[in-house]
Amino acid sequence: MKRPLLTIIFVLELVVLGVLYYNFSYYYAAAVDVQPEISSSLEEQQEYSKSGLSQIVRDLFETLPVEAAPTSYQVTDDLTALGRMLFFDARLSRSQTVSCNTCHRLDRYGVDNLPVSVGHDGRELARNAQTVYNAALHIAQFWDGRSPTVEEQSKGPLMSEVEMGMLDGAYVEELLRSIPGYRQLFQDAFPGEVEPIILDNVATAIGAFERRLLTPSRFDNFLDGDLSQLSLEEQRGLTSFVRLGCTECHSGVTVGGQFYKKLGEIVPYETTDLGRFKVTWNDSDRYVFKVPSLRNVAETAPYLHDGSIETLEEMVVLMAQYQLGKDVTDDEVNNIVAFLHSLTGEIPTEYINPPPLPPNGPNTPGPQPEF
Repeated sequence: MKRPLLTIIFVLELVVLGVLYYNFSYYYAAAVDVQPEISSSLEEQQEYSKSGLSQIVRDLFETLPVEAAPTSYQVTDDLTALGRMLFFDARLSRSQTVSCNTCHRLDRYGVDNLPVSVGHDGRELARNAQTVYNAALHIAQFWDGRSPTVEEQSKGPLMSEVEMGMLDGAYVEELLRSIPGYRQLFQDAFPGEVEPIILDNVATAIGAFERRLLTPSRFDNFLDGDLSQLSLEEQRGLTSFVRLGCTECHSGVTVGGQFYKKLGEIVPYETTDLGRFKVTWNDSDRYVFKVPSLRNVAETAPYLHDGSIETLEEMVVLMAQYQLGKDVTDDEVNNIVAFLHSLTGEIPTEYINPPPLPPNGPNTPGPQPEF
């Protein structure tokens, strides 16, 4: 009598253990994995889109807006048209050979692909040029975050002795006022102003132009529920990207650009650049930089503030080691790099076409080697 009872109890225990194991496996997968292995079948893709796992991804990232709208003014077509001209006008540099587009090539995803850019007099700059695409959505501008907006940022290179060399704002205004064609353009962009050709309006126009430099990608379509936009390899890369902790820095609408982090947070990284410390003078900001956006990162090599890293594969290994204290396998690296390629967006070709610039007036100054 005892033996059958023990047998029944044993069977019941096996059933309970089986149920517990199934529940544990299910909820562990939901907590750890961004997504299960997904085949290319439409049915499985639709099932994934309904699951709670995709919500994890949607909570971490956002799709790009149509425009990075400012809070202090309204972006208009007249304003962006003027800003585009100023962005391409090399007369805004002392030697009249360098424009904003020289270092931020709009046909190259907003960079010049050099380790560090070269200024108006041929001297190398201190840091790698960051992309202007999607930059208006960042927490701040420059590697050290010293400018809060793209409008304020645009003044920096103009006034930098090494970059464009226009050391005096009054000289910028004098030059633009001497070009007859700019008068009406500024009046259209800033209606009602008695003297619209002023440095602040130059900065506003350039910033307004940049606020429409947005590059939606396949990843945005994926976030909207079209799972076919990412291959299985790219989806595996996204899974690894989240599981390793990369999203501690690279998340949000620009997949980065929203935080400041110390370079070498876990393992010290050798660099002489003090980063944000030179802005705040706080010891805690030594070697701290704005986290770069990963949108279009496959097109914006070389990497880091000094342009010292040539490939994405190197960067993935380096960041995992120095920022997360983790080693990554070759498969993880390859999959993550594949995912990063899905962040490459569409360049707004028509919007960035170099415009014809108004010709010089009789009193327009030429190149100025020295002031």
